[in-house]
Amino acid sequence: MHTLGQGLITSTYPAEVLFSISIAIFGLILFALLIGNMQTYLQSLTVRLEEMRIKRRDSEQWMHHRLLPQELRERVRRYDQYKWLETRGVDEEILVQNLPKDLRRDIKRHLCLNLVRRVSVFNGRATTHWRSNDVPLFANMDEGLLDAICERLKPSLYTDNTYVLREGDPVDEMLFIIRGRLESVTTDGGRSGFFNRGFLKEGDFCGEELLTWALDPKAGSNLPPSTRTVKSLTEVEAFALIADELKFITSQFRRLHSRQVQHTFRFYSQQWRTWAASFIQAAWRRYSRRKMAELRRSEEMEDEESGFIVDNGSSFGATILASRFAANALRGVHRNRSSVGATSLVALQKPPEPDFAADVAH
Repeated sequence: MHTLGQGLITSTYPAEVLFSISIAIFGLILFALLIGNMQTYLQSLTVRLEEMRIKRRDSEQWMHHRLLPQELRERVRRYDQYKWLETRGVDEEILVQNLPKDLRRDIKRHLCLNLVRRVSVFNGRATTHWRSNDVPLFANMDEGLLDAICERLKPSLYTDNTYVLREGDPVDEMLFIIRGRLESVTTDGGRSGFFNRGFLKEGDFCGEELLTWALDPKAGSNLPPSTRTVKSLTEVEAFALIADELKFITSQFRRLHSRQVQHTFRFYSQQWRTWAASFIQAAWRRYSRRKMAELRRSEEMEDEESGFIVDNGSSFGATILASRFAANALRGVHRNRSSVGATSLVALQKPPEPDFAADVAH
């Protein structure tokens, strides 16, 4: 009965028959376990898909009840779809919060430590592995501070064409980019004639105004306004550090208040880089204007010296003097216009700088 129809003669020994029966039973048990595991997996997947369908149905009913326009409905659907593809219906934050504190800290350290260490290594120098010769923003921080930062980071997802920050709005969180590409634009408060544009990618961060606010011991409770408009160009995955958590970290770890950290932060900050570029450009224009003025004065002196050669009583000499007077007047008008343009260029305000006099006194 064990030959499966090959025409072989079955064994007459009881031991061989029992062995064949045990092999057949063991195979049936393994097959039943396989079917059971597949059924359990399909049931769990079906439950999550059903939960997703219920949430999507509730979302559609709510949008229909509120009469949202089609554009907003598409954005909501796109975000729900992107969140489902990234998380598969698993709430990562709730899952981690239910774990013991020590295990939660180790998991957060594994997920975020490399990101925090390399977050300030810009312009293509960011690497997956931190090297001892790198000089990122948090290079001088101890392990306790890095653990505190990692423990308080929250995962965030953004779909494409989403405004992460708007210029002038309060900054309530600092974002560390894991994946994606964003556009950072500033108009210096809407001043006409000024426009600066940059791009953020993996390893960059935005919302540095919040760090300056948190490091200032004299800062009030009002959140700082954003100096830039940040918009996602692709789907973005990031970790967020909210204002209250950042303020707590800076109050507990005094090493964040060192001058070396401040200089490093300014070097990598987009806000400080924009101000420095505008300051250098304004200084160059002042220098160019001064050189042009010196050149004009030398030309005028040469014209005056050559004017003595012309006969003062002739009508030709009077005509030349009149033309020189008109030319000098036009030069004065152009000089005034250039000075006004240069003055408007310098109007870009210097970013706020924390005052650490109180910390030094303590």
